[in-house]
Amino acid sequence: MKRFALPKFVMQRLLQPYWRMSRGLTLGVRGIVVDDTGRVLLVRHSYVNGAMFPGGGVEWTETLGLSLERELAEEVGIRVAGKPVLFGVYANSENFPGDHVAVFLVRDWTGSLNLSLEIADAAFYALDALPEDITEGTRRRIAEVFEDAEPEAVW
Repeated sequence: MKRFALPKFVMQRLLQPYWRMSRGLTLGVRGIVVDDTGRVLLVRHSYVNGAMFPGGGVEWTETLGLSLERELAEEVGIRVAGKPVLFGVYANSENFPGDHVAVFLVRDWTGSLNLSLEIADAAFYALDALPEDITEGTRRRIAEVFEDAEPEAVW
């Protein structure tokens, strides 16, 4: 499902510098949303390249779980129905200095894809048919979760 999105350069040039300057350490969440057939949900944001798990930044007043629920609902219209499982926490300093990402496995959910303006595209993919532009961090997490690859500490 594709929709209109703001140009990537607008998001990168205006918002990312603000986030970096206003926060010394950042924390984000990503959801590995799995459907009944074992496919994983990947999104393409309007402001960065590559297919990745949906998610975003944790706000000051949120727990990791609440942030995950908010981000999935806002970005793709998915409502967490059961308890997501925390899979790991990763340093993401190469992409965003001082950033950490908590990754949750989400198998119990409701809703259908309803994309926000920041999401350019979203779809469920079979593990043997992942898109070519999947980010390396996302590819490594898929290998860790579904192929029992050794977990790494860095995104």
